[in-house]
Parts: sequence; C-alpha cells; structure tokens
Amino acid sequence: MMKKSLTLLTLTIATIWLYPFYLIVVNSLKSRQEIFTNTLGLPEIVVFQNFSQSFERMRFFHSFTNSVVITASSVIVLVIGSSMAAYALSRNNSKVSDIVYGIFAIAMLIPFQSIMIPLMSTFGRIDMLNRVGLVFMYLGLGSSMAIFLYFGALRFVPRDLDEAAMIDGCNRVQIFWRIIFPILKPTTITVIVLNSIWFWNDYLLPSLVINRPEMHTIPLTTFFFFGEFSRQWNLALAALIIAIIPVIIMYMILQRYIIQGVSDGAVK
Repeated sequence: MMKKSLTLLTLTIATIWLYPFYLIVVNSLKSRQEIFTNTLGLPEIVVFQNFSQSFERMRFFHSFTNSVVITASSVIVLVIGSSMAAYALSRNNSKVSDIVYGIFAIAMLIPFQSIMIPLMSTFGRIDMLNRVGLVFMYLGLGSSMAIFLYFGALRFVPRDLDEAAMIDGCNRVQIFWRIIFPILKPTTITVIVLNSIWFWNDYLLPSLVINRPEMHTIPLTTFFFFGEFSRQWNLALAALIIAIIPVIIMYMILQRYIIQGVSDGAVK
C-alpha cells in the first residue's frame, strides 16, 4: 500500500513539473488561431513551419555560436582555475588554506543580486562589460561550488600518489595534470554539466553585460524575439523549444556522470 502511494505521489509531482513543458510543446505545433481555441489539447493540424520561421527570424546559428563561445570559454576557465585552486588548498595543511576554503564555501550562500550593482560598476570602470568580462564574472561566481566539489573529491585522493610522482621527477604541475586531474573525471564532468546549463540558460548577467545585438546569446535573442512576436505565440513557443534542445541533448549524454561526481565531491 505504501509503495503504491509513493508511486502515485511521484507520478503526481512529475505531472505537475512536466505540465508547463507539455503546454509549450503542443502549442508550438499549432497555428496561431488554434492556440486560443484549443490551448490544452493536442494540435488538430501539426504546423512544423513554426520552427522554420522562428529559426530564420531568430538568426539561431548566430546566437547559437555566441552561446557556445561564451559557455565553452567560461567552463574551460572555471574547470582549470577551480581544480588547480582546490588541489592547492587540499595539499596545503595550514590554517590559511582552511580559512580560504571556508571563504569559498560561505560564498556559495551569497545571492548574485546583492553584488550585482557593485560588480557592474567595477567592470564598467575598467571597460570589461563584454564577452571577456562575462567569462571572468562566471569564473568568480561559479568557482565556489566548483572548488567545493573538487576539494571534497581530493580529500580521498591519496597523497602517496603525489610523493611517488615527485620521486619519479615530476613537478607539481605535472603531478596535477598527469595524475590527479584524470582521477577527478567524474567531478569534472559534474562541474561542466551543472555550470554549462547555468551559463547556457542565464539571462540576467548577459543582459547586464552584453548590450550589442551581434553578441546576444540564445536567452537574450529569445527574450527579444518573444517580445517582438508576443502576440504570435506559435512562433514564440517554437523559439523556446529550439533554445532548450541543445541543453537537453547535452544533459542526456552526460547525466550518468552527475550523481557520481556529486557524491565524490560532497558525500565521501
């Protein structure tokens, strides 16, 4: 009886969560008139032209390229910086390292809205309100969680590996990249997936930093497209579907690594 109740509760919650996505999908396949006359039901006539028109008017490839460049650059910089920082902190037994790690851990609790205005003011003064500045902002905002995960995983990587490699003639950089970093693969993939989804879907920070239309990412382009065609819901909803497809594909490919990486970084 308890098992059936839990199953029913799970299905109910899943239905509630998936219902908005269902509305977006079914209405993106309807004509403009049918959306207002049959909002909840399946389309009587499937209209795939919504996607082709949205794809063309959205200049999807241009926005897609901008999103890929910003997301990939931010993730690469974040993985390199946070993994090396976590390694240095985990191998340095001092109170200073503990304090620095504690600051990174506490920083995860600071909401972005509380530092938004000072951040924009500082980067505006040094003329860094562009894609390069956006990458550095993502590095600062994402490093706390990434270092937390890497540090947790590194606590269970034996120091004997470092000492053995050092005896063989490796320096610290070689030890990290040739021996330690490959061991951290599950954690690295977790950091990549979680932050890629964040960077790809982020609207607030790019809207504050990027003001040139030719540099707009997919969320920015979708926002302005949605505003331009706010009464043509069939095109607007089709644009939303196009925007989220890349993230769904990436998550489906890498999802098996996420649980392992989080457990390695936080539970062990």
